[in-house]
Amino acid sequence: MDIFLLCVFLPLVTVAWGQYGDYNYGPYNYGDNDEWANVYRQGFNFQCPHGQVIVAIRSVFSKKEGNDRLWNYACMPASQSLGEPTECWWEEINRAGTEWYQTCSNNGLVAGFQSQYFPSVLDREWQFYCCRYSRRCPYSCWLTTEYPGHYGEDMDMMMYTYDYYIRGATTTFSAVHRDRQWKFIVCRMTDYDCPFQN
Repeated sequence: MDIFLLCVFLPLVTVAWGQYGDYNYGPYNYGDNDEWANVYRQGFNFQCPHGQVIVAIRSVFSKKEGNDRLWNYACMPASQSLGEPTECWWEEINRAGTEWYQTCSNNGLVAGFQSQYFPSVLDREWQFYCCRYSRRCPYSCWLTTEYPGHYGEDMDMMMYTYDYYIRGATTTFSAVHRDRQWKFIVCRMTDYDCPFQN
């Protein structure tokens, strides 16, 4: 009788696992360990493939390399319920040496980063590459904890829950450490079109 029950329930468990087994993201594929989006003190432009969004960010800090960081990103396809991106764009530049807060306009999701290093302030300016999915709207938004936990530390930020998306960030800049701490703005998105923006 036990073998009979096993034969009946094992296929059901397998099907359920296939449908819901990827509910949590990860582990993320950043590519080779030596593969970074930039080299120290140089600009870079990273964009996820069409229909994908940023789900993980890794960075290492080097004081001797101009208090700069190497950056790497992982992308995953957005939920099928969002459909295909209807438009993508670069947001306004966030200046080096200042604190800032920015979300993607037009209910967009972060699908890339562009950055330029400025040796005069030992910091970078930043732009988000954002994509809008029809007229989907954000809800249940929150701020992550600070990444890195302390200035000058390496960082590894991952989205652990499916259907939550990075919409922007707020950063603080330390004039002493010449480094930034990031809090990412994370939201769910509606499964239906809505008339609201941000």
